[in-house]
Amino acid sequence: MLRGALLHPEILSSLARAGHGSRVLIADGNYPFSTGANPAAHRVYLNLTPGIVSATDVLKALVTAIPIEAAHVMVPPEGPEPPIFTEFREILGEGLELQPLGRFEFYDAARGQDTALVVATGEQRIYANVLLTIGVVPPPER
Repeated sequence: MLRGALLHPEILSSLARAGHGSRVLIADGNYPFSTGANPAAHRVYLNLTPGIVSATDVLKALVTAIPIEAAHVMVPPEGPEPPIFTEFREILGEGLELQPLGRFEFYDAARGQDTALVVATGEQRIYANVLLTIGVVPPPER
């Protein structure tokens, strides 16, 4: 039995094959999963029903499993910031700024060769997509 917070075998397997600089896309229920990401990326469909599993649930699990050095978010062309960004910041913690990208810039970034994993969620909140860049695990101090 695993002791960590992340137990999903496919997600763990994909993360184990990824490394520094690889990207993980957590996508909301409106995201074009099949065309809006690297075709070679492993896809895990957690969109069981509208609202379940949420993007923030997935993010909470991932932050316990991988170091995150960057987080890109899709921003609307105008208007206020999507409310879910506040939750993303709380989960990611201090010191990691959300990096905004327009819709098509975000799609281009997610289609990049570095995107190793796409997690499809049932998230219903709009603009609830986050593209994480995996950081480095430093060696233990001697």
